[in-house]
Amino acid sequence: MMRILGLFVGSLIIVIAFNLFLIPHKVMSSGMSGVSMILAMVTPINTGLANFLLNFPLLVIGFWKLGKKFIGNTILSVLVISIGLYLVPVQGIVHDKILSSIFGGALTGLGVGIVFRGSGSTGGFDIIGMIVSRKSDFPLGALLSGMNAVVIVVSGFLFDWDSALYTLVSIFVTGKVVDAVYTHHVKLTLMIITEKGEEMRQHFLTNVYRGLTVMNGVGGYSNEQRSILIAVISRYELAEVKRLIAEVDPSAFVNITETIEVMGLFHRPSHN
Repeated sequence: MMRILGLFVGSLIIVIAFNLFLIPHKVMSSGMSGVSMILAMVTPINTGLANFLLNFPLLVIGFWKLGKKFIGNTILSVLVISIGLYLVPVQGIVHDKILSSIFGGALTGLGVGIVFRGSGSTGGFDIIGMIVSRKSDFPLGALLSGMNAVVIVVSGFLFDWDSALYTLVSIFVTGKVVDAVYTHHVKLTLMIITEKGEEMRQHFLTNVYRGLTVMNGVGGYSNEQRSILIAVISRYELAEVKRLIAEVDPSAFVNITETIEVMGLFHRPSHN
């Protein structure tokens, strides 16, 4: 129930950021939301409707590629954002464009971070990036940055380059706040120590598209056998992986650390 509430609240914060801070000043957001804003500004289509129409095919693809739980939460977030953008009037409450860019970006980052904590996403480029990163070794962060750069360039050509630079400021602030709210790390290393090693291994590999290393260990105090599972995941998967671990062994010891660099295959090798 708290997860659903978090998804709802986070999505509403994004709506407020868009319709009260960014859109009135023609400042774009990152991702598919930015594309929706551009469409709404150059066509009669409402931003909320554009956001839903652009995300719908990606949600269908993601439902089969990324897991029903994650996409189910994402669908809820996309629906709340789309309906909110449709119903909430576009009315700027701050006249200064720089302040609107900064605070709009910060509110967007806060909302997105809360949605991430609820094991979901706001759709759009996140879904594209996660699907591509699972099929190749292309870095997710670089892919998302490249797609966001397209939004910035398009806004510059359609409106003016001042708006494009304000959009860049907004996207930068959004990214920083997302990292502060959700996690500071793009990639994380998990060390799971549990008595239910085989069950944990099967549950992890069934639900997470990552490789896993299993080692045997002995408790220093109890002198009992333990399994040590080590995996590297992306920040988008953290909330879901924590839930999966708790389902198998709520008393498992889990150490989560920052990963500076990953060499070799980051995704799970294919056996096809």
